[in-house]
Amino acid sequence: MRRHLSLVLGLVLLGAAAVPLAAQVPDSVLIRRALGLHRAVPMMDGHNDLPWKIRTNGHDDFTPTSLTRGIFEFDSLDISRAQPSLMTDIPRMRAGGVGAQFWSNYVPNEYVAHDAARVTLEQMDLTHRLAERYPRDFVFARTAADIVRAHQQGRIASLIGIEGGHAIENSLGVLRMFYDAGARYMTLTHNTTLAWVDASQDVQVHNGLTAFGREVVREMNRLGMLVDLSHTSDSVTVQALRISEAPVIFSHSSARAIADHVRNLSDDLLRMVPANGGVVLVNFNCGFVSRAMAVRANARHAAVQEFRGRFLAANDTAGYRAALVAWDAANPQPPRPTLSDVADHIDHIRQVAGIDHVGYGSDFDGIDCAPQGLEDVSRFPALTAELLRRGYSDDDVKKVIGLNLLRVMRQAEAAARRLQQERGPSTATLYDLDSAVVRP
Repeated sequence: MRRHLSLVLGLVLLGAAAVPLAAQVPDSVLIRRALGLHRAVPMMDGHNDLPWKIRTNGHDDFTPTSLTRGIFEFDSLDISRAQPSLMTDIPRMRAGGVGAQFWSNYVPNEYVAHDAARVTLEQMDLTHRLAERYPRDFVFARTAADIVRAHQQGRIASLIGIEGGHAIENSLGVLRMFYDAGARYMTLTHNTTLAWVDASQDVQVHNGLTAFGREVVREMNRLGMLVDLSHTSDSVTVQALRISEAPVIFSHSSARAIADHVRNLSDDLLRMVPANGGVVLVNFNCGFVSRAMAVRANARHAAVQEFRGRFLAANDTAGYRAALVAWDAANPQPPRPTLSDVADHIDHIRQVAGIDHVGYGSDFDGIDCAPQGLEDVSRFPALTAELLRRGYSDDDVKKVIGLNLLRVMRQAEAAARRLQQERGPSTATLYDLDSAVVRP
C-alpha cells in the first residue's frame, strides 16, 4: 500500500512538473505581476487611432460639453471620463498601465490628391491639444528621454506617428516641418500606392521604392523620424530594411505564418529585421490576428476587385453595393480571435526574429473588431500576463512591452546626430529624381 501511494504521488508530481510553473499561477497573481512590470518600464503602444476617431465623431476637442450639428447630437468626448463608444479613455489607460502612446495621425486615402498636409496638421494640432487638455495624465514627448521622464513622473508620454506618406504631398520640406511639429514616425504609405512607394493592398507599380522614395527614407533617417513599414509592399519592406541607416518599425503588423494577410510579415521578412535592429509591433485587429478571418478578408478583397470591374466600370453603384451585401451574407465572419491568438503572433515573431524585435501595436480605435480579452486599452496587462503564463522572463517581458521600442528610438536619435554631421537637408524633389513623373 505504501509503495502504491508513493507511486501515485510520484506520478502526480511528475504531471505537475510537466506543466510550466507560470501556468499553475492564478490569473490575479499574473495580472498583479504584469502591472508591476508596467510600472517598472514604460509600456509603449505603437499605434492608436483616437485622434481620427474623435474627428469622425464630430469633435475637434475634448471639451466636457455636448454639441449639436444638424440633426445629430454628440456627447462630449472628454476622455478623462469613461467613453464606452471608444476603445480609449484616460481611466482605462491608467487601468491598463500605459506608459507611452503613439497616437496615429491618420488621414484617409481620399486625401491623397488634395489637402493631405492640411488635414494631417489638423490631426497633429488635435494631438498636441490632447496633452495640453490633460496635463496631469499626459505629457507631449519627442524623444526616448522624454518617455522615461514622463514615466518617472507617473504620466503617459504622448507621441505622434503619421499614418501615410501622402501626408507630405511629395515634399521633403513638408516632411521636415512635420518632424519639427513633433512627428516621430511616418508610415511610408497607407492602402494607396503613391507616386514613390507601393502599398501592400493596392496595385504595385514601382517594384518597391522609387528614387524619391529612397530619398524620403534617407531624410527620415537624418531627421531621426522612424521609418514605419506597416502597409508597405514586400518589395518596399525589403528595400527599406536594406537602405535605412536607422532601425525601422512596423507600427501595427503581425505574423503572416499565423494569419496569411498581406499586412502581416512573412518569415523571410521577419528574418531580415534583426540585421536592421527594428521592431515589429503586433496588431490586435481581428482580421490580421485570426487565420480564418485573414482567409475571409483575402477572399473579400478579391470579390471587391471583381465587383468594381463588373459594376463600377459601368457606373452601376447600386449593383456594386448589392453584390457586396450578397457576398457578405453568403460569407459570414468567423468567430472572433482571442487574446491567446495575439500572444501566438508575439511567440512566432520572437522565434523567428528574436525577443529584441517584437512589441505592442494595438491599432485601438482604428479597428472594428478586437480579440476577446483585448477589447480596449485597459486590457494590456492581460496580454502581458499571458506572456508570463507562457514562461517569458521578466526581462523578456520588459523588452516586449516597451524597452524594444525605446531602444529603437534611442538608436534612431543617435543615427540622426551622426547623419546631421555628414549631410544637410535634402532639397531633392519627386520631379528631379523620378523622371517619369511630370511636374503639374
